[in-house]
Amino acid sequence: AVRRTKSMVLDANDANTRSAGSFFVNPIVSVEQFTTLDAGFDGEVPRWPIEGADGEPQVKLAAAWLIEQSGMPKGYDADARFGPVGLSTKHTLALVNRGGATAAQIQAFAAHVQDRVEAVFAVRLVPEPQFVGG
Repeated sequence: AVRRTKSMVLDANDANTRSAGSFFVNPIVSVEQFTTLDAGFDGEVPRWPIEGADGEPQVKLAAAWLIEQSGMPKGYDADARFGPVGLSTKHTLALVNRGGATAAQIQAFAAHVQDRVEAVFAVRLVPEPQFVGG
């Protein structure tokens, strides 16, 4: 039921289900990078302290929060150059094919999201789906 409310269950009546689910992984940054990001933002930055592979402290950030705070809310639709691709109206991490989108349009929209988050927060999001072909 929870997954259905987030459009994560196929439903012919819900256009948001035409997605690959969560498209970006939650990024992990150094404590120093987080400190810089946090200092430049007025408000609470969602984060989880973690230990890196080398034992050094790191910080995991919420990719959905970064996307939304970069000016791309749920339902975001950039412009016609991406065709019928946008963010889900229910789940910011889901890139949605609103009907007839090509793989190139989805990849271009994903790059747009990555570029915008990086421009605002100096954090590059990494796609979660595995791409096949070329």
